[in-house]
Order: sequence, then C-alpha cells, then structure tokens
Amino acid sequence: MALGTIRSSQHRTTPDNTGQHRTTPVFGLAPEWLLHDGRPIASATVLSHPEQLDRLGTACPEAAATAVLAGDPCYDRILDGLPYRERFRRALGVAPHQRLVVVSSTWAPRSLFGDGDTESNGEGDLLPWLLPRLAAELPADEYRTVAVLHPNIWYGHGPGQVRGWLDRARRAGLGLISELHGWRQALIAADCVLGDHSSVTYYAASIGRPALLGAFPDGDLDPGSPVAALGRTAPKLRPHGSLRAQIERAVQGHDPSRYAELAAQTTSAPGRSAGLLRRLFYDLIGIPEPADRPALLDRLPLPPYEPAERTAPVRVLTRLIDADPPTVAVTRYADTAHEPEDPDADGAHTAVHEDTQDAGRLSVADVVVRYGAADDPRVGPPAAWTAEVLARHPHCALAAYVTGPDRCTVRTRQGDLVRLTAAPDGTGRADLCDPAAYASALLAWLGAKPLGAAQAELTVVTGAAHHRVAVERLSA
Repeated sequence: MALGTIRSSQHRTTPDNTGQHRTTPVFGLAPEWLLHDGRPIASATVLSHPEQLDRLGTACPEAAATAVLAGDPCYDRILDGLPYRERFRRALGVAPHQRLVVVSSTWAPRSLFGDGDTESNGEGDLLPWLLPRLAAELPADEYRTVAVLHPNIWYGHGPGQVRGWLDRARRAGLGLISELHGWRQALIAADCVLGDHSSVTYYAASIGRPALLGAFPDGDLDPGSPVAALGRTAPKLRPHGSLRAQIERAVQGHDPSRYAELAAQTTSAPGRSAGLLRRLFYDLIGIPEPADRPALLDRLPLPPYEPAERTAPVRVLTRLIDADPPTVAVTRYADTAHEPEDPDADGAHTAVHEDTQDAGRLSVADVVVRYGAADDPRVGPPAAWTAEVLARHPHCALAAYVTGPDRCTVRTRQGDLVRLTAAPDGTGRADLCDPAAYASALLAWLGAKPLGAAQAELTVVTGAAHHRVAVERLSA
C-alpha cells in the first residue's frame, strides 16, 4: 500500500527521433512517476482539486482510478494562520510602515535561482544578481527582504554553497527563511512576493498577496494548469527597470480579486483536508476512524524574533527638517555599489557594523554599530564598549550599541553618552525601526546644534513613518 500526492504543472519538451519536440508530463503526472509494470504504484493518489483529476486522466489514465480528492493541508494551515499576520510580520522585524518583500524560487533550471536563461528576461543566475540590487535600491528602513528557496536547492547544492552564493545579500540584511517550517508564515506576512512558477508563489497569489514574476518559463508548463494561468495573470519583472518602482506598482495597483479564480482552484475543500485525509488513512489500513477525536492539523508556530541585521556598510542620507523641535529624515541603503542619490538630502555618512567583513571600512566609518545585550560579558556594558570604539577609531564620530528592538546607547566624539529610546505605538508595542537609524539621526542633529538639556525628544522620519525618540543624557 502506498500513498501519492500530486501538485504538478510542469512538463518538459524533448526531441523525438525526427528532431521534432514532443511534450512529456513530469513531476507527478507522468506514467514513469505513477506506474510500475503498467500498474499504479500508489493505492491512493491524493489530489486537491478536480482540475487535477482531469489532467491526471489525460496524462496517465491508468492511475486515474486511484485518485482521491482530499484537499490541501498545506493551504489549510496557511488559511488558519491568516489572522496572525501582524505577529508573523513582527517576528521578522517588520514595522507597520514597512514593505516585506518575499523572494521565492523553485529548483528548475529556468527558475529564479536557476542557471539557465529564462524566457521572460534572458538572464542566467538571476537571483544572486537580483538580491544585491534589491539591497541597493530599497531603503533599509522602508523595506525588509527575505528569501524562500526550494528544499532541493539547499540539498542539491549544500547549505554552505547556497549561503556562500547569497553571502553579499545576507550581509546587506537579507533574511533566509526555513524551507520547511517558516515559509508559510512569511507568505502570510508578505506585502509582495517576487517569485517564479513555484507552488510558493501560487500559494501567495491564492491568499491575495501581490505577485511579481522574476522568472516564468511558460514553455515548461502545462498551459492548462493553474500555475500557467498565474503566469498569464501576474505582472512580470523587468530586470533592468527600477525594482522599487515595479514593487510599488505591484503593491499599490493590486486588486485582491485578481487571483480569485486561481484561489478557487487551490483546493475544492478549504479547511477540510485534515478530516478527509484521516478518513482516507483509516480506510486504507482497514480500521475504524476515531469518532470522539477531531482531525486536526498542526497550527503554524510563531517564529522567533529575527529582524534584519546588516554587517555590510550602510550609506546614510539625512535631512534636517526642523531644528526646534528637532526632526531629521533618515534614508539608509545597504551594500551600495554606487552613491545613492537624494536631491533633498543635506548630509551623508557611513555606518559600519563592528563585525563587518571588511574591517578596513571601520577606519573610515562615521558611525560604528553593534547589536547585543546590554550585559554581554564579552564586550562589556554599552558605556565601556562605546568608549573603546571611539578610542580605537579616531575618525569615528559616534558609536552606537543597539540593546533592544527600540533602543540604543550612543557616545559622541565630544564625550556625551546618550540613551535613545523610541516611543511605543498606540497599542504599547515596541517601535521596530532599527535603532541604528536613530543614532544616524542624532549625528545629523548634532551637526546643526550641540546636545543641550539632560532630556529631549528627537523625531526621526523614515519614509512615511515618524518615530518619537527620547534622548536621555547619561553619566559618562
């Protein structure tokens, strides 16, 4: 007895003995996947929607009799988690004013992470090229970017190789989401999914998330499949256009009903897969199904708090909006290959994480940053660490030790020790803007006006968000 599941949309084209190309279904629908000696391998082939039954009957009629419509447990878990969207966003360090961009790739050669040319843009190795561009073009305090890669990418190349390919983007703040346990929560939290023909992109569209297709090999897909319909519906990424502008168009121009028909084809039994599958399992093994216990799926767990941490140098553009009360606009870009432009900026400096890969950048940093607990015995309390950093790097104007999601301690070249603490939001939750942005705003403010009273308030503007930051002088 065996159980098979199908969620397939792909086919391949292969030359026959005349040199012509013929279409051969693969990935679940082909006879070589479903039959042995002409007989079905599985006792039950689980489908989530009748449209799959139609395609199964065409591709492998010998297995059609084993088909069972039993819903989609993965999709049901996503539906169950939708009310917890804000919690999942905060777990990723995403504030209400930020966009979360989820970049997703399957494992096919012409996928977003593939090594072949894609039909949609003609680029090979698109994802390792795309991710640093996202870091360079998207302001760090207005966007958060995470990547979801198919398990076969990790297991085919090895975690070390994949992390090596993505090292530059990771140092610029890219988050890598667990390919097994965290990707559903990331989809729920997303503002935009930049993907390909993967099930992850399809699930995102099914729950109403804006989708932008960075790769989509139409010729590799069954034209009658729902995933192929997604390719005809979702906008395509133009690699050489402004990435930020395209993401914003995808988000702001998104109609939640755009993918309603695709959502309806995800499963014909939304929320019912646990009961349907359990009934099937007990029927297959020939014992009665428990009548006094409900059939339940594991609920999506709340991920650990993992905000972006940038060890690549960050270029900071500032603008003093008002000196009294002090208000400073801050725009930060990580890992830039060129100087970012902002005609409204009246100041610029570089902030560097103490653990940056290129230690030479610390000698020219205007701000040196560290993230950690205030009582970390390895580096000492913030007062000691900031004094040590300024002594070691004489060109540094300010050292900032970030000790929480909404606070940091800074020491200026003039010797002032200051605690910066952001006011909570209206619900009492901590402001999740990176406190290093507050340190950069303080540096810009001090360039126009010396630090005065023992306590003051600084307003830091990042994009459309205004953060009220208490400035408290400490004993040096």
